[in-house]
Amino acid sequence: MQHSIMHRSHSHQFDEGNPLAQKRILIATILTAVMMVLEVIGGWIFNSMALLADGWHMSSHMLALGLAYFAYRAARHYAQDHRFSFGTWKIEILAGYSSAILLLVVAIFMAFHSVERLIHPVDIQYNQAIPIAILGLVVNLICAWLLHDGHHHEESAHLHHHEHDLNQKAAFLHVVADAVTSVFAIVALFAGKYMGWSFLDALLGMLGAILVARWAFGLMQDTAKTLLDAEMNHPVVAEIREVMLDLPVLVEVTDLHVWKVAKGRFACILALSSHSTISADEVREALSIHEEIVHVSVEINPLSV
Repeated sequence: MQHSIMHRSHSHQFDEGNPLAQKRILIATILTAVMMVLEVIGGWIFNSMALLADGWHMSSHMLALGLAYFAYRAARHYAQDHRFSFGTWKIEILAGYSSAILLLVVAIFMAFHSVERLIHPVDIQYNQAIPIAILGLVVNLICAWLLHDGHHHEESAHLHHHEHDLNQKAAFLHVVADAVTSVFAIVALFAGKYMGWSFLDALLGMLGAILVARWAFGLMQDTAKTLLDAEMNHPVVAEIREVMLDLPVLVEVTDLHVWKVAKGRFACILALSSHSTISADEVREALSIHEEIVHVSVEINPLSV
């Protein structure tokens, strides 16, 4: 029986935190906080429930952005802590999952508030509310531009799979959700002012709640999959099996476990049986063509007759 463990150096194995994303999220958090204060003050001064509600709604997004920022800080702070066997990347994933739950709460709040607004309409000071709503949209668009992760995927020259920064994606979705809410609010405010369609504010709020809930569920699925190590349907698993078929001797894969340890990086435990002689180093060399596999434990046993 042969055992061998392959791993690449720490700098290549685990990408702990994303300094650029961390900086952008901090800027987006500050901008969101400033806009939240303006909307709350504006709603209170102009007696606009729409602005006041949107201001408090924006506070939840500010909290989510802050959570994403501190997740990056924590991942980098504990990057050299040996208690984390495969690095601290999952701190970011945990933050993304928590953010998804918060996004779902926002959707529920939006739906409840919209139904309440439909049943009990309120008078809105349109002339004052519209400029602040437009300013809120501009801030959201700036934040969305800051957090846009290259069309939500990165691909190295040697990888074939798109991988997302789920922590940054969570922050991005919060900003987009706020932007969609701002667009709906602006449409509703103009429709209410010039066409008298005050009910449109509530209906568009319900539509926005549905969209936000869908994004929240999608993000929860992505992050939960990583947290639970549910990666055996990932294409890299099939690629590992293909490499085993291409070995110079016939081997049987008796045990295989693959899980994600960083963005676009995987660990693998592989047990093989064979009538012929093959070393763990040969298996390791064959798997090295896939850069996304950064830690491999190989066990080779003689195949029983």
